[in-house]
Amino acid sequence: MTDYIIETQALTKRFGAKTALNQCELNIPRGGIHAFIGANGAGKSTLFRILLGLEQQTSGSCKILGHDCQALTPELRGRIGYVNEEHTLPLWMNASEVTQMQRNLYPNWRQDIYDSVIGHFDVQPNQKVAQLSRGERAGLNLSIALAQAPDVLILDEPTLGLDVVAKQAFLEALMYTETDINSTIIYCSHQMEEIERVAENLIIMESGEVKYMATPEDFCQRINYWICDLEADLSSIANISKVLSAKYIEGQCHIITVDQDIEEFKSFLEKHGAGDPIIAPINLEKAISSVLSKNHRSPTKVD
Repeated sequence: MTDYIIETQALTKRFGAKTALNQCELNIPRGGIHAFIGANGAGKSTLFRILLGLEQQTSGSCKILGHDCQALTPELRGRIGYVNEEHTLPLWMNASEVTQMQRNLYPNWRQDIYDSVIGHFDVQPNQKVAQLSRGERAGLNLSIALAQAPDVLILDEPTLGLDVVAKQAFLEALMYTETDINSTIIYCSHQMEEIERVAENLIIMESGEVKYMATPEDFCQRINYWICDLEADLSSIANISKVLSAKYIEGQCHIITVDQDIEEFKSFLEKHGAGDPIIAPINLEKAISSVLSKNHRSPTKVD
């Protein structure tokens, strides 16, 4: 059995002239919470749809649980959980009916997990799904997904639109249950406070490719935030491949680099007249936003 829960090789998906996934290479080990991060259009949702067998790739291969994603049997699908941002559930059924339907479909159903998770939310068994608030529907959806005891659980923007209380309950329920069911959790979110709280592994996507894969701690160590006194045109510095950004803030030069040798770059700054260059602390949100903004599309200038 492979040590990886998800494997892709040269995975490519095109929609007409647009390439959503570009030779994507990815190996995700079993266990833990893996956070996918990327700007809109980076290819995350397309990847998830291919993993679930809902979309077919243009070329390349994609496996989940060691099997081709385009040939998933009902038994294999029963080992995969999925929660999307819309929390799609049958609106005409009540919470008890939806739960009973799911209980009948999944042989590994864990009623104890369902009871412990749903207890974080004010969901009454006789309430119609259509009458539930967004937070209550999210809680019901997560409770069902975790109670299935899936080998892999894909969460695509699950807290989008939730209020602070519902989001807190959602994340607490997720972390409480993750170790109990020994599931591999794929978590996609634009909310950095969520990522910092739950993620054990970061997967940063850009233009349909995996650009970085590391623990949050290791990723931050690859990013250096320089502050120095420097009177120079920053365009030449900003164009260096390992420089993510360079700007003046309140008279000082602020430069963010990735995978740049510290002593080498310090000498470079000093040769260009920088006085006392120092490395300042940088948090995960700033490190990630610096990477994502480096090649972010800008509007084309019109003369």
